[in-house]
Amino acid sequence: MNWNNSITDYKNYLRIERGLSDNTISNYSRDLTKLTKFLKEHTITKSPITISKEEIQQFIYQIAKEVQPRSQARIISGLKGFFNYLIFEDYRKDNPTDLIESPKIGRKLPDTLAEEEIDALIAAIDLGHPQGERNRSMLECLYACGLRVSELISLQLSDLYFEEGFISVTGKGDKQRFVPISSHTQKYINIYRNEVRVHEHPKPEYTNTLFLNRRGRQLTRAMVFTIIKDLAVKAGIQKVISPHTFRHSFATHLLQNGADLRSIQQMLGHESITTTEIYMHVDRSQLSDILHKYHPRSKEN
Repeated sequence: MNWNNSITDYKNYLRIERGLSDNTISNYSRDLTKLTKFLKEHTITKSPITISKEEIQQFIYQIAKEVQPRSQARIISGLKGFFNYLIFEDYRKDNPTDLIESPKIGRKLPDTLAEEEIDALIAAIDLGHPQGERNRSMLECLYACGLRVSELISLQLSDLYFEEGFISVTGKGDKQRFVPISSHTQKYINIYRNEVRVHEHPKPEYTNTLFLNRRGRQLTRAMVFTIIKDLAVKAGIQKVISPHTFRHSFATHLLQNGADLRSIQQMLGHESITTTEIYMHVDRSQLSDILHKYHPRSKEN
């Protein structure tokens, strides 16, 4: 078994058996390609079946000079998954990464935007620009529905169930979920859809795609990142923000206003409540207030 064939088989396994997204699969395969490049550069002729902990450790030492601990940990995790797959398929009896420890990393929480900052970002949009109405409806949708950027750009016209007050979202692993959408956000999507998009000429394969670029195609993730970064500069916001910042703000603001974690989990499309807990930072003073307000032993006699 050579590296190219094993990586191709692994990608098919991740797609078909695990139901992972193309972006996730791309990240895993990219890390494996780094390993094969390292082996080639150092004339190490080991296959996926014969490679040992020593060669993996050499690779880890090399990447430790080039990437941050968080990226190192992700690469090590990806390699563990690959060799576990080889064991599962009976190609190997052991995992050479089992005794390799990941670097210790602190939990990094993304910045959260205050409601006023989100308003400032949206106010910075030039509605006289041909893409102004589209950009406003996209940002409103990101914040109001807590979408991932991949979910936003893949939204279809047929996913909008405005009469019922929901949109259908295709999340990681092509899993579907329904997310509530407010009349406020519906209004801006309808302005874009009925006053702007109807005059555009989508390519045949994108006739059902909600948000289009100037060439009638689906927007890219990179374009949404660029739109938000440019607006942050115009609005004078110094934080490092991205589309994911809107998702984090969505969840945090819901929590601060009394929403329960289980409901937030469902709207975000997290499989585990643990992911939702890690995803959001909770002000300790807020936790203290909740304890004193709701716990029977915290009430004065």
